[in-house]
Amino acid sequence: MTNDTTPNTFRRVQWLGYAGLLPQFLAVILFVRGDEAGWIALAGGFAYSALIFSFLGGVWWGQALAKPDAPSWSYVAAVLPSLIGVALFIPWTLGWAWPEPSLLWLGIFIALSPLVDRQLDFGDAAWMRLRWHLSLGLGSLTLVLALLGLNARP
Repeated sequence: MTNDTTPNTFRRVQWLGYAGLLPQFLAVILFVRGDEAGWIALAGGFAYSALIFSFLGGVWWGQALAKPDAPSWSYVAAVLPSLIGVALFIPWTLGWAWPEPSLLWLGIFIALSPLVDRQLDFGDAAWMRLRWHLSLGLGSLTLVLALLGLNARP
């Protein structure tokens, strides 16, 4: 994906991207408040992270379709975020330890997701810089939420 937008348009894209960090930031704040909303913050934080991770897979799929010489493995990489998100939800359905371990994994996967973009070579320097900022931001907030949850357990 090349950035053929005007600087003003790309600036708006950046702000909208950074605004996408707000739900996870609010989940962290809600959890830190320390009331009964903590569980809602953890579950909501997981749902948001899994949704965004799945969205990244959709971006990779679309980019691969738009690039005729995309490597064949790009489609596998594009499907993995959705499958991982569902797999990380299974512990809750079975009554196992959740959501903190799942949040830890999601945080790691999201933070490292720009490595896939780099291997696919679908974006220019400005796009990759934005991807790293957003992925490290959401990944870090997800990890913070997981660690807060783990530390609050009896």
